[in-house]
Amino acid sequence: MNKTWLWWSSGKDSAWSLHSLRSDPEFEVTTLVTTINAVADRVAMHAVRRTLLEAQATALNLPVCIINLPWPCPNGAYELAVERVVGEAIEQDVTHMAFGDLFLTDIRRYRESLLASSAIQPVFPLWQRPTHELAQEMLNAGIEAYLTCIDPKVLSPSFVGRRYDQALLDDLPQDVDPCGENGEFHTFVTDGPEFSQSIPVRVGEKLERDGFWYADLLPERNGT
Repeated sequence: MNKTWLWWSSGKDSAWSLHSLRSDPEFEVTTLVTTINAVADRVAMHAVRRTLLEAQATALNLPVCIINLPWPCPNGAYELAVERVVGEAIEQDVTHMAFGDLFLTDIRRYRESLLASSAIQPVFPLWQRPTHELAQEMLNAGIEAYLTCIDPKVLSPSFVGRRYDQALLDDLPQDVDPCGENGEFHTFVTDGPEFSQSIPVRVGEKLERDGFWYADLLPERNGT
């Protein structure tokens, strides 16, 4: 089996990538890799609290390699941080890095370029999967998630904080990808086929910042 680290955004595509990799005897996922906005102490872009990320890792029985990024984050700083993580992975005999990208060729090429000087091979387990079919497959398998961030240029702010379910898919405008692959929305997964337990959350404050709308997911405690 190829020792593999998975770039983990906390969202549904990452969760389904993990499920796909764990279903393939060629790969052994041993670590999740997540970028954190060091100023906010939240998952980059998804704006998920670190405590919820850690709850996911516990439910998946996997460690998380955290990449702390400054904010704002120059491209050079990001690439240096990735270089350090790649070096760390090589020291641990990792042979593959997996990513949950679906069809954005420029992003795939950029990820490949970041690994080009190393012996680590990039893997894209969901690449070019038809997204309407993929969205239904995820829901049918028990993926549960919430929209934590939306782009108001393409979606109404009313979508932020909603559950990612059939009703939401039915309500999406026709020009919005059902997996949000064009950046229309980002999600946080609370349950799925690889989770040993669900992660109870509630939707807190919703606010606009830097041109996006965010929903602050809060961990539930004692059923409240």
